[in-house]
Amino acid sequence: MKIVVLAGGLSDERDVSLSSGAKIANALMAKGHQVLLMDLYLGISDASDFDSAYSKYGQNTYHYDIPDLTPDLKELIIKNKGRESEIGINVVPICQTSDLVFLALHGGIGENGKLQAFFDLHYIKYTGSDYKSSLLAMDKIVSKTLMASNHIVTPKWTVCDSVSQNRLSAPAVVKPNDNGSSIGVKIAEKETDLKEAIQEARLYSESILIEEKIEGREFSVGILNRSALPVIELIPKQGFYDYQNKYQVGATEEITPAVIDDKLKDSLQELALDVFKLLQLSVYARIDFIVDANNRIYCIEANSLPGMTPTSLLPQEALANGISYENLCQQIVDLSLKKYKG
Repeated sequence: MKIVVLAGGLSDERDVSLSSGAKIANALMAKGHQVLLMDLYLGISDASDFDSAYSKYGQNTYHYDIPDLTPDLKELIIKNKGRESEIGINVVPICQTSDLVFLALHGGIGENGKLQAFFDLHYIKYTGSDYKSSLLAMDKIVSKTLMASNHIVTPKWTVCDSVSQNRLSAPAVVKPNDNGSSIGVKIAEKETDLKEAIQEARLYSESILIEEKIEGREFSVGILNRSALPVIELIPKQGFYDYQNKYQVGATEEITPAVIDDKLKDSLQELALDVFKLLQLSVYARIDFIVDANNRIYCIEANSLPGMTPTSLLPQEALANGISYENLCQQIVDLSLKKYKG
């Protein structure tokens, strides 16, 4: 098959996406596909269809290390003559002349449903969930409201504005409403920390969520083909599971399958499937949880395009289920194509 792996973009998770894209591209090449790794923002200026782009750039192996700091998107725009269009040169015709686009994007238009809707209008086939479910999962306020109204426990929260920002007191978790990879997330242990945390979160989103801090163990459950993968437990060596602890090798101990009793395991997997269905996700996703000392489970969020980097959770869970990284990518391709049959 002719597959475009689309990564990068103008998202705060750009570097994570480029790492995912590199690994996915290598895996799909190993499965015998013609693969072109393309940056959503940069595009390709000297080729306007898949075959010509592939002949110039498609026969490489890829590697991308995630820096400690999040990308400077303003600098990237300046380097590209101030171009702020999020869809790069020739991205559309190259994707239209491929058999499938593998979305290795995280955050921004790649995960909030906008790109999926755009591709639907241009008859471009892509992996993963559709625009509606992507939006529901990415918007934390919407997804938490849906969870709470369907009896799925999630930490109490308030939306930060001039009226409501003090409805929850510290300790609290302050986070941008529509960002991922824990970018902009801060734990305010004291009331005096709240203002600073809110100011930092506003660098990434106009809409800010203040959430009660739940003390407990962190778990994640991947979903593939409407089945729950083994539970993984996350134990950061210091702090919480933030951007650095997620993507720097050795920063977090990740135990797969998690060493927990069957009752908790079954409950986490069942809840993950409930959230997956509630948000109308498809193909694959990852659902994150915190479990307190009384084994009360809190759903934190859903990820419609989970990371596929060397340190990402979904591939580890799949491997614990006997699915290699290459076969995981192939399954995502096969399951995604089923959406378009008939």
